[in-house]
Amino acid sequence: MKKERISKNYLEKIPYPCQEIKWETAENGKVTLLVENKGLFNRLAQKLFKKPKTSYVHLDENGSFVWPLMNGTRNIIEIGKLVDERFGETAHPLYERLAKFFQVLDSYGFVEWK
Repeated sequence: MKKERISKNYLEKIPYPCQEIKWETAENGKVTLLVENKGLFNRLAQKLFKKPKTSYVHLDENGSFVWPLMNGTRNIIEIGKLVDERFGETAHPLYERLAKFFQVLDSYGFVEWK
């Protein structure tokens, strides 16, 4: 099986949360993203299928640590160093996991880039 390579250019990107995404931190330190379901399809689903106006995305321990670090000044390499200090070997393979995390956030429109 081929190991996926992550380009240095990707790791130098600077992420920050999308302005439309609100978030809150629970007492246990876990972050929950509050995603407002907008648009015609979502409005129809809310009326016809009783879907909620707001979806809640609960991040795991690693994601909850990374989310507040995305302040628009740190790149992924700098965030990775902080994750490594906090979680050590349990976060490895570090940059592969971080890259996948940011790819998922990006695919849902939860993160923007500088």
